[in-house]
Amino acid sequence: MTMPRRLVITVCFREAGVVVLPVERGERPRRLNARAIYGALNAVIARAGVGDRVWVREACAGGCSGTGPNVSVAIHSMPAPGARADQVAVGWKTYVYSLPTLDCLAQVIEDNLDEPSAPPRTRPVPSAPPRRPPAC
Repeated sequence: MTMPRRLVITVCFREAGVVVLPVERGERPRRLNARAIYGALNAVIARAGVGDRVWVREACAGGCSGTGPNVSVAIHSMPAPGARADQVAVGWKTYVYSLPTLDCLAQVIEDNLDEPSAPPRTRPVPSAPPRRPPAC
């Protein structure tokens, strides 16, 4: 069982540079600058049908002193049904300078969208009372 999350993925258009990798597993690698990453992530979101849980925005993603493109992910918990979503991140991950290490661009979403739930809690098994040493 997994705990559903919401993601806000940030891509900075000001960072120059390209990365060469497939958009999705099994595809041929292609050259992607920041604008192409933005468009490709939106296409992955649409194909996967997760637009209600994943958004891509253009803003600073960190790593401004080096060549990009760079991407960061803010992870939010899902609101209760009927409740308004908050903007308090419960986690984050940055792909500053590390995009080329991914198998594909879609991995940015795959690695962060769902978190394994905590193992079920169990009550401790009561232990037997300590044995008394034999009387002298």
